[in-house]
Amino acid sequence: MLIGDYTVDQVITKAQTLIEALPYMKKFQGKIIVVKYGGSAMLDEKLKYKVIEDVALLKLVGLKPVIVHGGGKEISKWVEKIGKEPEFINGLRVTDEETMEIAEMVLSKVNKSLVSMMQQVGLKAVGISGKDGGLFTVQKKFPGGKDIGYVGDIIKVNPDIIYTMIENDIIPVIAPIGVSKEYESYNINADDAACAVATELKAEKLVFLTDIEGVFIDPTDKSTLISEMDLKEAREIIEKGVVGGGMLPKLNNCIEAMEQGVSRVHILDGRLEHCLLLEFFTQKGIGTAILKEPLF
Repeated sequence: MLIGDYTVDQVITKAQTLIEALPYMKKFQGKIIVVKYGGSAMLDEKLKYKVIEDVALLKLVGLKPVIVHGGGKEISKWVEKIGKEPEFINGLRVTDEETMEIAEMVLSKVNKSLVSMMQQVGLKAVGISGKDGGLFTVQKKFPGGKDIGYVGDIIKVNPDIIYTMIENDIIPVIAPIGVSKEYESYNINADDAACAVATELKAEKLVFLTDIEGVFIDPTDKSTLISEMDLKEAREIIEKGVVGGGMLPKLNNCIEAMEQGVSRVHILDGRLEHCLLLEFFTQKGIGTAILKEPLF
């Protein structure tokens, strides 16, 4: 028997999925969630649209999403176009004056692209950078004591502009550019920016969309994915040297954000369609969740 284009079993499965999601929708209604959007998914228009669809549904069921995005791969592409070789130290882009101009241009382009896509699905969104409304005040960053140019550490977040948008039913879409006390522009690591925003807003959730499935005990063995852990377990994983590379600073960011008031942090594979909905509204989830306490 068909109901429209679906069998009865398919319709029942859809209904069961909605019922499974109900307690999560109820629990998180009215809560602020910060989504750090980056990685390869930003280069795929189809995947990008799926992420925006997820954000739309989160908004429609009563959550208050705030988006912080990166754009590193796109910045590197444009740096190469002018004949320069992208350079990184400790995972941070060496940013001279010319590269800073490129970064700001590219991040603005990415920002407005995301806003436009949100408007296509019926959302009200406004794109800003950390320069707007004095959102991010930064100081020069010296990783390992090295001067890498116009790369900043956030020393102050002024959330007024974010709260104004949320109160007016607008989704903030934030590019990670800030200004120093001398009003110079600085590039900011997008993970750092997302953590700073989530901490200042005391967000219920901070979500990292990445190019990996989550945190693994053994990165070469996909069966060792850690679905859930608490803060103590996260610290132990770092101390034991289980994680390395780009995951280490990300996990440290997660721990710091939770110590400062963020309730839960999720690390998800942004290349998976509808990863946000699968992690937020299903019992199993699909990435790694770091919790202060059990959800239910």
